[in-house]
Amino acid sequence: MRLEAFVPLVTYPEANADAFAEHAVRVGAAIDAGLHALAIEADIPDTANVLSKWLLDTPALIRQAEAASRQRGAHLLGLLRDEAARIGVEVATETVAAPLAMLADAAARKARYFDMSLIGWEAGNATSRATAEAVVFGSGRPTILLPELSDISHFDHVAIAWDGGRVAARAVADASVFLKRASRISVVTVLDEKPLEEKDAGERLAGVLRARGLNAEAVPFHAEDCPIAETLQQTAIEARAKLLVMGGYGHSRIRDFVLGGATQGVLSDLLMPVLLSH
Repeated sequence: MRLEAFVPLVTYPEANADAFAEHAVRVGAAIDAGLHALAIEADIPDTANVLSKWLLDTPALIRQAEAASRQRGAHLLGLLRDEAARIGVEVATETVAAPLAMLADAAARKARYFDMSLIGWEAGNATSRATAEAVVFGSGRPTILLPELSDISHFDHVAIAWDGGRVAARAVADASVFLKRASRISVVTVLDEKPLEEKDAGERLAGVLRARGLNAEAVPFHAEDCPIAETLQQTAIEARAKLLVMGGYGHSRIRDFVLGGATQGVLSDLLMPVLLSH
C-alpha cells in the first residue's frame, strides 16, 4: 500500500512561500508517496458595527482579504501540481474555508487521515508555526517540517535525537520509511542535558538498527551551555545529515500549547528538515 502524505497550505494572514511546493513534491518522490494538498482559505465573519463600516468600509476589506487568501491558495496548488507532474508524483488537491481561529485546527483534523504531514516553515511566519504545532500535537501522525531555505533533494543521511524514552521510540518507528532508504544513520544522544536511564542508549539503538541491516552509528556529545534544539540541529548539520528525527515533547489544550525545550527551540528556529513525532 502506497504512503499518502498530507500537505496543508497556509494562505492567511501569512502564506507559505513558493519554495514549499517544490519541497513537498521532492519529499513525496524520495519516499514514493502520493500527496494530498489542502489550501486552507480564510473565512472572515463581518462583525463590524455601523461606524466602522462607514469609516473603513469593513465589508470591502474582508472581501479583499478573503480574495487574497483564495488567490494565494490557488497559486500554491498550481505550483505543486506543476512540480508533481514534472517529477512524476501523484497529487490530489482540494480547498477548504475556515474561520480565522480554526485555520490550524482544520489542518490537524484533516491530517489524521494520512500517513504523515509535510509542513512548510518560513522564518517569522506565525501562521505556519501555528499550523505545525496544531498538526504535531493534534493529528496523531508524524509531521515533517520543511524550512524554506533547506536542500530537500535527498535524505540519504538521517540523524535521530535519542534519549531512550517513549516519545523518541515513537519517532524512530514513525521515521522507518526514511531510515530504510538512508545510506547512513547517526544516533545522536546528548549526555548532559538530562539524566538518561541508560548511559549506552545511543549505542544500543545503533546496534539494533545495524542488526536490521542499516548503517548506523552512535554519536554521543555534550550540549554544554548551548540551547538543546540548536545543539541537536547543529550536530546533525555538521554530520551532514539531511533529516533530523526527534520526539515532539509537550501537549495542547485547545489552542494553548505547552512545549518541551527542544520542541520549542526547533519550532522557533528551524535550521534543517525535522521529523517531529508526538
